Amino acid sequence: MTAESRHPVHRRALLRATAALPAAGVAAAALDVSPARADSAGRAGRFDSESPRFTLAVLPDTQYLFDADSADPAPLRATFRHLVGERSERNIAFMTHLGDVTEHGTEDEIARAAATFRTIHGKVPYSVLAGNHDISSSTDDQRGASAYLAAFGPARYASMPTFRGASPDGYNSYHVLRAAGRQWLVLALDWRVSDKGLSWAQGVLDAHPTLPAVLTTHDIVWADDDGRAQLSDNGRRLWDGLIRGNDQIFLALGGHYWPPGRTVLTNDADNDVHLHITNYQDRYYGGAGMIRTYGFDLARGVIDVETFAPWLLTRDPEERSPLEAENLELTGPADRFSLDIDFGKRFAGFAPVTPAKPRPPAAVMPRGTVAYWRFDTAGTRAGGREGAPVTDGTLVRDLTGNGNDLTVCRLTGGGPDTLTWSADHHPGQPAHASLRFDGGKDPDRGAILTTSARAALNSEKFLHGYTIETFLRLPEPFEGDHAWMGILSWEGRNGDAGKTTGWSPLEPTCSLNLSPERFLQFVVYPQRQDADPTSWSHALPVGRWMHLAVVNDGRRTVLYVDGSRIARNPTQPSTGIATLGKPFVLGATQFDESYGQGLYGSLGDTRIVNRALPVRDFLTPFD
Repeated sequence: MTAESRHPVHRRALLRATAALPAAGVAAAALDVSPARADSAGRAGRFDSESPRFTLAVLPDTQYLFDADSADPAPLRATFRHLVGERSERNIAFMTHLGDVTEHGTEDEIARAAATFRTIHGKVPYSVLAGNHDISSSTDDQRGASAYLAAFGPARYASMPTFRGASPDGYNSYHVLRAAGRQWLVLALDWRVSDKGLSWAQGVLDAHPTLPAVLTTHDIVWADDDGRAQLSDNGRRLWDGLIRGNDQIFLALGGHYWPPGRTVLTNDADNDVHLHITNYQDRYYGGAGMIRTYGFDLARGVIDVETFAPWLLTRDPEERSPLEAENLELTGPADRFSLDIDFGKRFAGFAPVTPAKPRPPAAVMPRGTVAYWRFDTAGTRAGGREGAPVTDGTLVRDLTGNGNDLTVCRLTGGGPDTLTWSADHHPGQPAHASLRFDGGKDPDRGAILTTSARAALNSEKFLHGYTIETFLRLPEPFEGDHAWMGILSWEGRNGDAGKTTGWSPLEPTCSLNLSPERFLQFVVYPQRQDADPTSWSHALPVGRWMHLAVVNDGRRTVLYVDGSRIARNPTQPSTGIATLGKPFVLGATQFDESYGQGLYGSLGDTRIVNRALPVRDFLTPFD
């Protein structure tokens, strides 16, 4: 028994079914109305080309839906309506057909298929390529005129903003689309590409050397029953003649064979190339217009793949036949999976990211900045080589000129390696430098940077609000016991400020800490309330830089991680900070005016502003 038959109505399928099509679209699919009426069922949603998440839709062999007098285009129309209706929600950038549009390639079949494509035409850009059933299968792309070429040749795509050109024979084409803030190349190659066709494809790649490319064709890999794919004879020719030598091609998709499957090969640049076969014509209703979606998520570094049949999802769940329920969504390992891809690293060989240049201090000190520290030569004259100790007594200047300079000192048990210089930094950080803290407990060790006894920051009350920002990187692996280590704080006891509501009167009036579960904890004792409103984040990741911001508008406090507002922000009123005239500290938090451990991690630029800043004005820009 298959996974689909055990769970014929998957939870996500039900959710998708409720929003797959507007009511008019459902009725049109059921009644198989004319293309003109089908077009009126919906309008394409807005596509966001800058979002880090977008979808590439892949449509394999539809040949049994266009098979002489047994043709039924209704499933494909439903698929197209789904893509149009969901374009905004799923951020669908493009759809590509993998060939074998029809069963015999006759003028009648081709004409019916071409008319069906009007459902999506002008609403979602797409490409189509010839499979062996669409043309004379004994020929390559030099075959000349055909019913397929007349209907699905270059003229069909001329009005699409993504279309960039076709080979002289017309059977190969390419599109350039903008998604996730960059351009991508889609190569649609004939089922049998001639040497001339390969030369043309190489020319396209050469003309767009920095664009990551998805290659689509009809015949490239076949798979065994366990979904393990390997190159077909034609696939081997494409691999040796085009793919392996062009690092841009990171994903290659084909149909033709079944069952579906996938494999990963290593190209000449020693990078992975994912090769997939997608074909469902052997399933119920010739595949029922089933599509596969590739959900690119550049924020998470994954491509999430799903396979489902919109036509079947439009049916009333109570009235679906057993085969309809079984085939509405496929959840096996060859049909639903995720690919982990570090896009920046994978594309670095042909499209390296140009690092942002350091920004001068004056560019990042908005009105109301009371203190700004950084660990490059702008912030300290004592900057050392990578990994060198930061000696006690080193001065880190407050670049605002307000006199809130920081001085380095080590805690009891802190050796030279507890604080070192580093060029490592958050990619959006103004200064390209940081400090590496190796604090801990048992034995207590660490290093801190403190303002002087007379610094103005020591007594600043922030009655009109504040924004406190820093950059943090937790080590990977995160070793040892560092529970409740401090990141920044003001010295002193909240009890001495007359506060009575907190966990202990011995903790400081303001501190940013890390819990044993690696949750951020920002606890503040406001100047005007006897309260201790506390913000909590999610568990912070290790091994990567993060931007942290605490924003108070004079009424309430909100904690942000990487420009994203966290959930657990208190609604308690919070006006000001009950500072006691004692030093501000980077690298630790006191308890009863004593330090028990230092920070374990790295800190970058740190800034304090005496008002609430919007996210767009943080030290690093967030979209």
